[in-house]
Amino acid sequence: MTFSSAATAATPPIREQRSELSAAGTALGALGMAAVVGVFAALLHVLSEVSPRIGPVFEGWSGSVHGSPLDAVRWFFGDMTEPLFFKSDLAAAGLLTGAVIAWWAGRRRKRWAGELSYGTGLWPWVFASAALSLALSNAAFGWMLDGGWQPTFVPFVCVAPAMVLVYGGGWRSCLTGAVLGAATTTPLALLLIPTVSAPLGLPAVVANVLAMALGSAVSFAAARKLPWLAPRAVELRTLEPATQTGHPTSGPTWKSDTFWAARRVLKDFTETHFFANELASAGVILGVGAAFALNPGLPSYGSNLLPGILFAQALTSAFGVVLWREWFRDGGWAATYASVVSVAPAAVLAFNGSWTSIIGGALLGALVAPPVARGIATRLPAGYHPVIANTAAMAISTAVALPVLGLLPH
Repeated sequence: MTFSSAATAATPPIREQRSELSAAGTALGALGMAAVVGVFAALLHVLSEVSPRIGPVFEGWSGSVHGSPLDAVRWFFGDMTEPLFFKSDLAAAGLLTGAVIAWWAGRRRKRWAGELSYGTGLWPWVFASAALSLALSNAAFGWMLDGGWQPTFVPFVCVAPAMVLVYGGGWRSCLTGAVLGAATTTPLALLLIPTVSAPLGLPAVVANVLAMALGSAVSFAAARKLPWLAPRAVELRTLEPATQTGHPTSGPTWKSDTFWAARRVLKDFTETHFFANELASAGVILGVGAAFALNPGLPSYGSNLLPGILFAQALTSAFGVVLWREWFRDGGWAATYASVVSVAPAAVLAFNGSWTSIIGGALLGALVAPPVARGIATRLPAGYHPVIANTAAMAISTAVALPVLGLLPH
């Protein structure tokens, strides 16, 4: 989902380039961060045993949206973290708090803030378009919530933010992306869940991410015909390593590779939001952890499986970063986040949090999703954002991995 750092930004970051990444340093950093998240997940499991179980639960939430403005607002914010399988308004508060802090610090060139929305300076427009598209989706299809859960969240993480990154900030791209996203992705998800996922015995996430891919392709095809949109003077980041001019090149060290890999795993938790920022990721993890500690019956659809989901997500990102580290050379990129929001959490939910589902889902997702995304992205026409390839890869890898995992003992 990324863009070249040559993009125009209010305060363009200085990004360190590496000619290579060592296997040992990368593995230590990536798996070390997975271990940190794993310890946090274990703590949440312990806390769930003594939880006060105060506050709302997931069961019955959708049915109360029409009768309660507060529940409707909570559903809207919960949608912001549903791509991570969290579905928690408190997690959304953590996500946005972390992003705002990163934006504030980034404007003051604080290196600890990391990059936000790939250093483009477009995060306010990215978020505004995504939030507006989400609001339109809820307004248009929220009436269906009386019948149970509906995929109202899907526009938040595909067409709208991608449109801003391709066509730049401003109300034209913001509104166009918001409308196109809500008009294409949510209806497609509603169609594909009963016609694709259900007949094949696959989880709804397959239909949801497939709807994102198809809706994004249709939206970008339509956008090319709209006279009020013109692509930004910036190229989508190529998937092959290429030196980015204007930034110093520094030799890799074991310590720097370890630090980079740890931050890369953390960033993957908000890559799907087009934030890709460590502070935003820490915020959403802490936020959903707090929600789970207060009442395990809310996050992750009240499944009580959040600890396993969190660990599987960190593990699949870590595996991917280590396996495909060569693609990150010299400012390159790999869709290591793809399994974080598809195969890994879906496997945990499908097989009730067994260790086979946690480790097997994490490994299969890391093996399959990034190369599939890369293969599709290289074949996209110019001007089509790689989110199309990434979400298509999520659908394919989940559809392949879950039946394979079903053959294993749990």
